[in-house]
Amino acid sequence: MASLPKTLAGVPIKAATAVGRAVRDPLKPVRSLRDVWNAPDDEPDEFQEMTLGEHLEELRQRLVKMCYAFVPAMLIGLFLANPLLTYMTHQANATEGFQVLNPTGSFTVFVKIAVYIGVAIAFPLIFYQLFAFVAPGMTRKEKRYVLKSLPFVTFLFLAGVSFAVFVAVPRAFDFLSNFQSDVFKWDLVAEEVINFYLTLMLGMGLAFEIPAVMFMLARLGIVNSTKQRNFWRFAFVLILVAAAIITPTPDPVNMSIVAAPLVVLYGLGLVLAKRADAMRHKDDNKVVAAKA
Repeated sequence: MASLPKTLAGVPIKAATAVGRAVRDPLKPVRSLRDVWNAPDDEPDEFQEMTLGEHLEELRQRLVKMCYAFVPAMLIGLFLANPLLTYMTHQANATEGFQVLNPTGSFTVFVKIAVYIGVAIAFPLIFYQLFAFVAPGMTRKEKRYVLKSLPFVTFLFLAGVSFAVFVAVPRAFDFLSNFQSDVFKWDLVAEEVINFYLTLMLGMGLAFEIPAVMFMLARLGIVNSTKQRNFWRFAFVLILVAAAIITPTPDPVNMSIVAAPLVVLYGLGLVLAKRADAMRHKDDNKVVAAKA
């Protein structure tokens, strides 16, 4: 316990040192990923053995670096939280703002929004630290799979989140705010609105990953494109079930708005799965030719 004040006193110095290193060499993560990408195929994989203590120490260092990336991102989130809350009140038709049910409710909601924004901004660096931690135990082929799929997976997730924010949420609020308006008073609680947004954003973000999942299943030879195409009847039913779960309203119009892009994404997944089959067969032929 006596060393705790010294440890806390050293945190600002370590943070400043980490920021200084990042400023001096901001492209270090990019270069390390480029080295993985450009490594020769015939170069043998090297796996460095580490003790449990060394693994825990590296994990601690990675977590500290994540915090260094998150703290300035959260400070940006503090500036963006109020505009975002204002935007949410307009979308929710809450002309008088949101309710809070306890004395610290408004502050808690504001900080929570700032934290979510900070995580979103710092996520690329957080992901890099996670990847750097697990990468020593991966083969070069596995690392390249991750790097190749990352842009596509990220784009699909952001597309799903954007669809939720700009299409699904406004339509849901329009329906819910006008439902039995002569009987029910539309007076929203801030915490419930945030959970409402998060549920839809995460649900649509994950649902939009359908093409990526189908591609990886075919690429790894688990389920080829032919089986996925023959599965279309069951897939259609599953999409309707997923749309019913994700959609916060029971009306068929909003459910169709959510289900329609998922059907399109399933069709895109079939095209990508067929492409993955061709890529896998090409790799198999190269292996056979190399052994011959």
